[in-house]
Amino acid sequence: MHFFRYRGNELFCEDVSLVHLARRYGTPLYVYSQRTLEQNFRRLDEAMAPLRHLPCYAVKANSNLAVLRVMADLGGGFDVVSGGELQRVLAAGGKAERCIFAGVAKTEKEIAQALRAGIYCFNVESVPELERIDRVAADLGTVAPVAVRVNPDVAARTHAKITTGTYQNKFGIAFEQVEGVYARAARRRHLWLRGLQMHIGSQLVRVDPFEQAVRKVAPLAHRLKDRYGIEFFSIGGGLGIVYEQALASGDPAWWQSPQGRRMLTPEVYARRLVPLLEPLGLRILLEPGRFLTGNAGVLVTRVEYIKQTGSKTFVIVDAAMTELIRPAFYDAYHEIVPLRRRKTPAVVCDVVGGVCESGDYFCKDRALPRVRQGDLLAILSAGAYGSVMASNYNTRPLAAEVLVSGSRAALVRKRQPVEAIWGLEQLAPWQQ
Repeated sequence: MHFFRYRGNELFCEDVSLVHLARRYGTPLYVYSQRTLEQNFRRLDEAMAPLRHLPCYAVKANSNLAVLRVMADLGGGFDVVSGGELQRVLAAGGKAERCIFAGVAKTEKEIAQALRAGIYCFNVESVPELERIDRVAADLGTVAPVAVRVNPDVAARTHAKITTGTYQNKFGIAFEQVEGVYARAARRRHLWLRGLQMHIGSQLVRVDPFEQAVRKVAPLAHRLKDRYGIEFFSIGGGLGIVYEQALASGDPAWWQSPQGRRMLTPEVYARRLVPLLEPLGLRILLEPGRFLTGNAGVLVTRVEYIKQTGSKTFVIVDAAMTELIRPAFYDAYHEIVPLRRRKTPAVVCDVVGGVCESGDYFCKDRALPRVRQGDLLAILSAGAYGSVMASNYNTRPLAAEVLVSGSRAALVRKRQPVEAIWGLEQLAPWQQ
């Protein structure tokens, strides 16, 4: 569910015209709906209400300060994967004591930074990391809260590049080894065994893998609670969103995609998992990212050229893989719609950017309404893994970002000046 809708023939974000925003701030332009962010958070929060729980927003999905402030104001925690993300959360008004620190390559500097800030817990990915955290905590004369990330070896049945819960992935410690790791960690004076964590992957559209993983890991969490007094069990994130026909998506218990896949909702997710988690008596942490922000954002772009090459039609736009790399990286689908609808015949075309890579495209051989040079398009579901994965490739400046709340719109990231791209560079002394 989101709040991007046509009013007459013009596309709006909540009560603000996207055409108006494109004219005011230029393109490419990310636009986020605050109402959608709030609704998605509350919907998941309410679905999990029978449990003592905390949604910890996965900052990697969209780390704009204004988006983080929305999550903080809703009472959410944060899942960070770098010292930089932790600094962002604090700058946005988030609380360190509501942050969990994940990631497989935490440096000594990051660990010390997080301990000084007073984070809630580290999600520990390996035995060497556990040893490093213990050593840094000893140097600082403190005790570090830790939760081992268990790899349950459960296939998420999602894209290979976003699967994280099998033994073929770099994440976590093998299920069979976890109890031994806790036994050894319990002997270390500078570690506090505060919880247990798992995460099996992203963009899951069925509840079965979640249920399979929880059924496998919940008994382990129960044993660790009895032996070491752990306080929480984090079941990770991964709730998928609607990408296909996203503009027409309604709000039923299930959403049926054109390909017949049933999309998972928070209500169904909770209905299957809450009965398995409630008997543990543990605080349950969630780590949603894409579910909260994905459909809350669009990327607005202008048509620069229409190009015919033999039987092929290319719609060349001013956005590129530098603004949204998901189609190039994952072959991901994003719905593309005009900001102004006209009664025109459909044309099979490729929508592509201007970056000098054949992989720089947003769709291939897709039937879209015929567009003209200068028309504005919206690439939907760009609120997650859009701006955060942007780059300056081809010396392209980072795009501006706007947050909309009702009839109000605010620039929450200025368009990057081109000169800022090389602002930290300098000539060698012999080139002066």
